[in-house]
Amino acid sequence: MAQKKNAPKATTARTQPVRHKRIVCLVSDEENRIIDEYLKKHKIANKSNWMRETLLAFIYKNIDEDYPTLFNELEMRR
Repeated sequence: MAQKKNAPKATTARTQPVRHKRIVCLVSDEENRIIDEYLKKHKIANKSNWMRETLLAFIYKNIDEDYPTLFNELEMRR
């Protein structure tokens, strides 16, 4: 049985948000070599995903410690 040309395609639900914003980060040759060796050692194929997860994990981990205060640390220690 032949399929119709204009048959609707099955749609799948997206589990990941669509990313439209780009962040550019410049690194030196040495830093790039270190990153590439780390990814190779740990068998990480998707550098972009690893960078995003690593950066956001660091931010989420430290978000409670980085809250705004009325006074700076030096003034509070007096």
